[in-house]
Amino acid sequence: MSDDALATWCKVREQVNWSSAESVSPAPARPAVDGLAAWFDGPVRLRAPDRANRLLAAMTLSRAAASQREPLTPALLAGWQKVVLGVNEVHLRQSDAFAKDGRERYGITPHTWEDFADCLQQSADPSVPLPARAARAYLDVAFFHPYPDGNARLALLVLAHVLETGGVRLDEVGPLQTTRYADDPDGALDLAALVSALIRATQRRATTQ
Repeated sequence: MSDDALATWCKVREQVNWSSAESVSPAPARPAVDGLAAWFDGPVRLRAPDRANRLLAAMTLSRAAASQREPLTPALLAGWQKVVLGVNEVHLRQSDAFAKDGRERYGITPHTWEDFADCLQQSADPSVPLPARAARAYLDVAFFHPYPDGNARLALLVLAHVLETGGVRLDEVGPLQTTRYADDPDGALDLAALVSALIRATQRRATTQ
């Protein structure tokens, strides 16, 4: 059996110096382009129109939650995930899950979902720069892999929610669509750096319109 990628991620997560990530000032409240909506309404819609509609509806829910500064919790994410998948009920997985054609296995213990809730709570930690908090929350969803399907979509919504709560809306999210690995601490910080770069680019383009 392959190694437990979730257990690996939990160790890597503690090793990464998240506070070393670059901090940036909040992006404009209204960037020139709504990058998340454009991604769902563009590349996603070309592949799967119904999926795009569901993601846009879930995005609306996530932004409403951000406007009320609702903290990330498994219950909040479950509400979004029902919309993402177009189902009436979703349940946290109760057995191992696999991704990347079976190369990555996400184990489960009696404490998995308590640990997941704790990790989500840390997305509001002001001692960690906003881009790092957003990147870490994205990776938490990717590697805890809470649902049998739709985790990558949920991870993007979570990243956007963390930024939105911090006053940031990106004008481009396409570069975030890159495969990530649980055993890659450098890659985790690289994601935080990418989020910082996207925020700076959003700011620059908004001021030159």
